[in-house]
Amino acid sequence: MSGSTVGERLPYNDYTTIDWLHDLVKDSYRFRYINSRKGLRYRLISIFEACSGWIAAAIIGTLTACVAFVVDITEATVSDWKLGFCITNPLLNREACCQHKTPLLRMRSEIADGCENFKVWTGSYWGSFAIYVAWALAFGIISSSATMLTKRSLPAIAPGQGDKGKVQDVDAPLQPPVSGKSMYMAAGSGIPEIKTILSGFVIPNFLDFKVLLVKAFGAIFAVATGMCLGKEGPFVHISTCVGYIVGMWFPKYRENEGKLRELLSAACASGLSVAFGAPIGGVLFSYEEISTYFPRKVLWRAFLCSLFAAMVLKQLNPTGTGKLVLFETNYGTSYQPVHYAVFVVLGIAGGVFGGVFCQANFKWSKWFRAYPLIKNHPVFEVSLVVLATTLLQFPNPLTREPGDIIIKNLLVDCRSEASASTWVCQNEARSPDGSVNGSYIAWLTYGTVVKLLLTIITFGCKVPSGVIIPALDAGALFGRLLGQLIPSISPGIFAMVGAAAFLAGVSRMTLSICVIMFELTGALEYVVPHMVAIMVAKWTADAFSAEGVYDLAQTILGHPFLNPDHALAIVRKHNLLVEALVPPKRTMDEITVCVPASNCVPRRLLEQKLEQLRRRGLMDAGLVLVQDLCSPDSSSAAGRGMLQGYIAEGELEFGLTQLGAIYAADAEVRLLGDAQAEGEFDLSGFVDRTPLSVCVKAPLEYAVELFGKLGLRHLCVTEEGTGRLVGVVIKKRLVSFLERLKEEK
Repeated sequence: MSGSTVGERLPYNDYTTIDWLHDLVKDSYRFRYINSRKGLRYRLISIFEACSGWIAAAIIGTLTACVAFVVDITEATVSDWKLGFCITNPLLNREACCQHKTPLLRMRSEIADGCENFKVWTGSYWGSFAIYVAWALAFGIISSSATMLTKRSLPAIAPGQGDKGKVQDVDAPLQPPVSGKSMYMAAGSGIPEIKTILSGFVIPNFLDFKVLLVKAFGAIFAVATGMCLGKEGPFVHISTCVGYIVGMWFPKYRENEGKLRELLSAACASGLSVAFGAPIGGVLFSYEEISTYFPRKVLWRAFLCSLFAAMVLKQLNPTGTGKLVLFETNYGTSYQPVHYAVFVVLGIAGGVFGGVFCQANFKWSKWFRAYPLIKNHPVFEVSLVVLATTLLQFPNPLTREPGDIIIKNLLVDCRSEASASTWVCQNEARSPDGSVNGSYIAWLTYGTVVKLLLTIITFGCKVPSGVIIPALDAGALFGRLLGQLIPSISPGIFAMVGAAAFLAGVSRMTLSICVIMFELTGALEYVVPHMVAIMVAKWTADAFSAEGVYDLAQTILGHPFLNPDHALAIVRKHNLLVEALVPPKRTMDEITVCVPASNCVPRRLLEQKLEQLRRRGLMDAGLVLVQDLCSPDSSSAAGRGMLQGYIAEGELEFGLTQLGAIYAADAEVRLLGDAQAEGEFDLSGFVDRTPLSVCVKAPLEYAVELFGKLGLRHLCVTEEGTGRLVGVVIKKRLVSFLERLKEEK
């Protein structure tokens, strides 16, 4: 690279990063400024600042519950339009129209049995089949078309390069800013993107109010299609959007990216709280799966946010039961020690399901969605998936309903009089000779296999969608199937435990799933079986791959993410030092400024180096300042001078364009020391005089820990023994380096 006219480009140049340490100090300055002022006004401001986090958390939880209420009741009504409509009020869903009578899982012509107010479209099976498919296709097209409205391009300053890691000729004339990588902001669950944001990267527009509206609207129609997806993931995205919007009301969060991410971590908890009626599970989900930085302060605010979300949702009562528990169960029997073997089998099956699903979905996304017809026409792909889903699921009475209704019906206890008349219990009634219903067993087997196949091709479509409900459905189907072999205990218990095991295999979560399941069902007695199955499922799935569905989704979508645990697992397999991260000489020449003894450099030099950063497509890098032993005729003697400071690209650009507007083009700019004359062009206030550094011969694990646990944007590398600058590593360089190591294994 040293003799080339080509400048180096890094992957992920469309993404900018935040500096957690910088934001921490910035918040401390704000705190001291407010508390040092006298008077009643600043006293009130100080009190408000101390309470603002709690106030924001309560508002976020309340607003999230309101949005979830609208989505829940609307989705239930729209979904039932595939079957018929309520005569008394077409805006009511089937259960509300029938005065909360639990619908029976029967053929379409029998749906309205015992309910005169709900009118099916036709009594013909094939007619109902055709209408069901037509409505589902219409809903799918509506949802995906709405999602298309949120297409955005990430900012880029190098023409046409995006995050593809290409190079740019530094001698070419600088072209105007262009669009970078394109994204559909409302597509998918949003969890991979939120993990990226909370780890310190920036995705502009992803949490805007428009995205919130489209996500909620699209989720209604996407779930109503009957596709193998759920609205739980989108609820997490919606709650984070609410958190971002509310955060913009408070200066404490509006002006500090690090503090804002603390609020967003708390907001995530309310999303799962309203999705499952699981306030504690929502907090644990944010901690275990979503957040990178989760101190006790964030834990408490996440708890409050989730609490308010649950309280408000219970009062709004979208299910009509007046309870938070969605799938309340009471089996009346307990498990025996012999059943632990069955729970282990469920865990193994869940791990196999999760491992196969994650790898198959990854390969499917890389292969099928690479075709130009599919890549350029996402609505067409959604239509194909909807068509396949309806054709495969409608014939099976067990999978014909929406995902949450499937779980509800599979968890029933057939010894209860209220459930005895359901389709599931009628088919589980044994004949006089003790034999089981062969066709029912076939439907359970068919449903499990079809759920796996359809979830593989559905996850990643350009509609708001989550993978939690499909995983629970598949686990419940398999658990109910396995329960037919054990007549001594209710099959619903195995359906419940199987649902948890399959979700653990897909997501690799443990503690949060266990808590969500007993909040979801109210079955606290079965915590231990859940723990057994979940742990075995995770171990089994990890044998396929250590990455869960959201980690692989980040890879498919091309989002940067630094997971300290996964990073250390990769690095420990190689005996590497920090010197492996040092940029090539050409790059260091471009970003190094050798400051003379006068502590001033020509303005033209800084403008030239800023332009070089732009040509490489960087938006959040900077210049490193060195002194001592610099060559008299060189302004970029990389690796020779003593480290003096670092000035970020954003601050440099602001200083040259805004503050420097009144200074001559050939003015001298002070970067170090105190101003010597009034009116001097001084940028020393923007320079970080104490950048963190590490020895070039230090183990690579040092750099991984510093970036992962301190949230650094950049790390300076110094020579062993002398302390002279050797290189500067930015976060994106480390992420791309770790990905190359992972591919090499």
